[in-house]
Amino acid sequence: METALETAAERAGGPLIDVVLPCLNEAAALPWVLTAMPAWYRPIVADNGSTDGSAQVAAGFGATVVHVPQRGFGAACHGGLLAATSDIVAIMDADGSFDPVDLDIVTGPVADGVADMMLGRRAPTTLGAWPAHARLGNMVLAAELRRRVRVPLHDLGPMRAARREALLALDLQDRRFGYPLEMVMRAAAAGWRIYEAPVRYYPRTGKSKVTGTVGGTVKAVRDMRRILATYAA
Repeated sequence: METALETAAERAGGPLIDVVLPCLNEAAALPWVLTAMPAWYRPIVADNGSTDGSAQVAAGFGATVVHVPQRGFGAACHGGLLAATSDIVAIMDADGSFDPVDLDIVTGPVADGVADMMLGRRAPTTLGAWPAHARLGNMVLAAELRRRVRVPLHDLGPMRAARREALLALDLQDRRFGYPLEMVMRAAAAGWRIYEAPVRYYPRTGKSKVTGTVGGTVKAVRDMRRILATYAA
């Protein structure tokens, strides 16, 4: 039986779902990410001040490029979201750690009306794909989120999907690493149906700004703990 997403993709003459790809120096990963993107997705590369030619690479592979001068993961995501025009919007890292084919896993339930937000729960394909310090930090935050707002999530993963207008109505304020957590917390407060499903997680191309270093992970966890303190006191 076809899903609503598959049926719509067959009928459409062009891309159906915008995919926001927050990007900071991902020129090495973008060729694979963009060529692997299924035809019913339109990539929007939200370039956050790359100095390695990422914007030019993205444009060369046919992606829409949005320049976001304000630095920060949340700023890049928000800039891409503002540029999107599709009803359903997905967000995915641009570093090659996700296979774009797996986007159907998070967009399908939203298109079918069984979820308001869907997250990809990372399933590492190798031991090095998700460093232990990053996995531990994520696990602690996810447990705290389940305890405080009763959302059945085990991963605050960066692959996710929801309806664009509803996301904008959440009025997210964080522009740093707290953005993914604020999105979930505000959505939960609004009564959204939020679920997760496993997606493959690969070693990223190049060096990570966050999970690849203990310092980067600490910064991300600190930002997210600030969001927890603000919205779930």
